[in-house]
Amino acid sequence: WFWSTPCTCIKLRVLSLFVYTSRQRLIFIFSHQFEANSTILIGLLFIIISMQKLILASVAMVAAVNGQEMSFDEIAAKVNSNPSAGWTAAVPTRFGSIEEGKRLCGTWLKTDSKYTDPKLPDGRNIQYPIKELPKEYNAVTAHSNCTVIAKVRDQSSCGSCWAFGSTESFEDRRCIATGEDKEFSTEDTASCCQGFACGFSMGCNGGQPSAALQWMSNVGVVTGGDYPDIGKGTSCRPYTLAPCAHHVPATSKYPKCPSNEYPTPQCTKQCSESKYPTDYSADKTKGSHAYSVSSVQQMMQELVNYGPLAVAFSVYSDFLTYKSGVYTHQTGQMLGGHAVEMVGYGTENGKDYWLVKNSWNEEWGDNGYFKIARGTDECGIEDDVTGIQFK
Repeated sequence: WFWSTPCTCIKLRVLSLFVYTSRQRLIFIFSHQFEANSTILIGLLFIIISMQKLILASVAMVAAVNGQEMSFDEIAAKVNSNPSAGWTAAVPTRFGSIEEGKRLCGTWLKTDSKYTDPKLPDGRNIQYPIKELPKEYNAVTAHSNCTVIAKVRDQSSCGSCWAFGSTESFEDRRCIATGEDKEFSTEDTASCCQGFACGFSMGCNGGQPSAALQWMSNVGVVTGGDYPDIGKGTSCRPYTLAPCAHHVPATSKYPKCPSNEYPTPQCTKQCSESKYPTDYSADKTKGSHAYSVSSVQQMMQELVNYGPLAVAFSVYSDFLTYKSGVYTHQTGQMLGGHAVEMVGYGTENGKDYWLVKNSWNEEWGDNGYFKIARGTDECGIEDDVTGIQFK
């Protein structure tokens, strides 16, 4: 627990308590057994007290830094001034504040008290037709017939990232398996994947991509495009929350985001598009089964053989400023868990990376995508990985 906790301040406080306790014990021991040699006692106590003072000073310094979060300008300047960071930062137009970014981090990580283990089967026994892995892989270019893979969506001002990461993985893998380039409803997932059947996911208030993929295997999900598709009659339930950003001034494509998070859309269990010819229950499509993926090698095998994966990781405030390169956490506070879709892997300037599609529209990051360090479990990106198969 001690080494895995992301909070430096907590670690320092624990160390301080440990040193203090050790000091008290040593005083007791040495006062009884080394009475004849007070020099040893004084010397050891001096070392321990000095260590405690140093740790307490560090605690104060960290508390002072954490008490006032850096601005986007300060974060970008700090990242860009570090030649070993490996990535470039910029002030994002998607967010007006770090708090706005925090709202979109709606995934419950395994360390979260709300997390419910969906008890997915382990995918280690899955057979992989392609054994020899390429050095680099990108599902977008490998399956150009599946336009759904390349499309970057926008979850708007709603913590429904868990529904986006899972639904996009579902539709992309299904396209690869069947050749049918069809978009599925993130709104159906966000609003109807709830309760015990979906890890108690709660729409804009958070959820679990692994549980959502299990729900899609058991219950299914209907078709659905994005907000601009409303009224076209091309799908059952397009996303009803408008895309937004913090442009100054706002643009017609991306109006200003609301000051508060949108409420979760209602689970209507009927198509919202009157022109769509299929009814809700008939439009439901299921996967065969969802399963967990448990190693870097298996993740690469899955990507090459079956397509994009739903993954979850910890977001820090510096991630909001990502523009290009291979991301590793450099500075800033932890904002929450975020779910995304992993579409490939490779190496850039000697750094191994995962290629990942976000759901913050194509103007964020590298045209809506980002690269993150591979093989080191950066921010937990290799901890919560889920795949789904189709017969």
